[in-house]
Amino acid sequence: MRLLAFETSTEACSVALYLDGEIRERFAVAPRRHAELALPWAEQLLAEAGIGKTQLDVVAVGRGPGAFTGVRLGVALAQGIALALDLPVTPVSTLQALAAGAPVVASPQRILAAIDARMGEIYAACYQREANVWQVLAAERVLPPDRLELPGGTDWYAVGTGLGAVAGALASRMPERFVFRDPAALPRAAAVAALGAGAFARGEAVAPEHVEPAYLRNHVALTLREQQALRAARNSGGNG
Repeated sequence: MRLLAFETSTEACSVALYLDGEIRERFAVAPRRHAELALPWAEQLLAEAGIGKTQLDVVAVGRGPGAFTGVRLGVALAQGIALALDLPVTPVSTLQALAAGAPVVASPQRILAAIDARMGEIYAACYQREANVWQVLAAERVLPPDRLELPGGTDWYAVGTGLGAVAGALASRMPERFVFRDPAALPRAAAVAALGAGAFARGEAVAPEHVEPAYLRNHVALTLREQQALRAARNSGGNG
């Protein structure tokens, strides 16, 4: 399987190439540079692997929740490339991709993924990971950190910038519930690629026009820069 993945939902920008289980990635914390970096990185990864775009099987994308602009851009890039190449897309929850970055030290393992949503709120979801099987324990939502309730247990792994949001309200509310915390963790395209590959193997890919961004808040139209990025993705999709 040959899969190209994008994750641009936070201040981090990353692109990954999945080649039959091997993952290559470009990653940087680069606020406001996602549109500038994502497509060139994709081209570089493909060139280094000796793969043409027409040899891809599927495109994966972190479909949010996250920053409005970043979510829109990532989905637009994935849709543009997939439409140009007549490929399916596997949308991946950005929160699940974030959770997938937690260190694997137990099975089953319960993980809280939380992203700072600004305006006094966080995006959050709870998962249980057992081997490569994921169970959603609490669906993704946006809420103030002091309203988040965890399912039972004191063995939670917590990752993401939501732990430090609102003066660390979430982490300080229930410190006894967490055996591990990483408030600096950010979602990565490598995790989107791995999760997207699994979804594709299970037959869960969709047509690009059916990809639904997860904003969890009302959103606005594409900016001019995002429209230009979408056009660039569509134009480059057929070359290679």
